[in-house]
Parts: sequence; structure tokens; C-alpha cells
Amino acid sequence: MSVTQQPAAERVRVSAEPDWYESAGISLGVRVGNLVFTSGQAPIDAQGVTVGVGDFETQARQALANLSTVLTNGGSSLADVVKATVFVTDIAQQDIFAKLRAEHFPHKPHLAESFVEVSSLAKSEWMIEIEAIGLVR
Repeated sequence: MSVTQQPAAERVRVSAEPDWYESAGISLGVRVGNLVFTSGQAPIDAQGVTVGVGDFETQARQALANLSTVLTNGGSSLADVVKATVFVTDIAQQDIFAKLRAEHFPHKPHLAESFVEVSSLAKSEWMIEIEAIGLVR
């Protein structure tokens, strides 16, 4: 049996203006073929300032807004997310996130999701970070 090696798919950096992760040396997302892979999107505004300190719902809404921007800039959308990983510092916030998931990801079939409690995120005031894989149609 022989295996024919396919050329590597081009990786295209997804950014925004301003690019809130540029100073960290990472991409907001990377598009490969018809998929967009996002970095974990945090509860920060376009200048990198944390929003909603101490308020999980406000932070989650900001992280989802950032996720939407990155996906859109990569040619995808929240409606095209097939897999999401949600990192939280308090698993008890799951009910609040379930409400937001229903608002932001109402399409069926439902996305695949992991909801994971972590001891901390990159900044101590962050309560949530969301990464996703979205289809490009």
C-alpha cells in the first residue's frame, strides 16, 4: 500500500482591528481550509481591558462577542461552530452559561462542547475563556 502525501493546507491568521492578542504573540484564530480554530476568547474589550470584573454573565457575554468577531473575521460564525471548549473558574456558573448557550447557539444539531472548571485563567480577574472550531461555508 502506498500513501500519497497531500500538500499541507495553508494556515491563515485571523485577526481583528485592533488585535487584542497581538501583544501576547498569538493569533486570535487560524483558518485552515474550511475550518476556523480560535484561541481562547477572554472577557476583554478591544483594548485588552477586562470587563465585568466579578460578574460572570457580563464576562461570558464579552467572551462570546469576541468569539463571534474572530469567527466572522475568519469567514465563519457562531451558527457554524461545531465544537467549543468553555473554561470557567467556578463550575457553579454552568446554569448561567446554559442560558447564554441557548441564546448564542440555538441551531441544531447542537454544538459539541466541553465545560471545564480550572483553578485560574491567564488573568486572575477572568472567570471564563471560550475557544471554538467553526465551519466556513
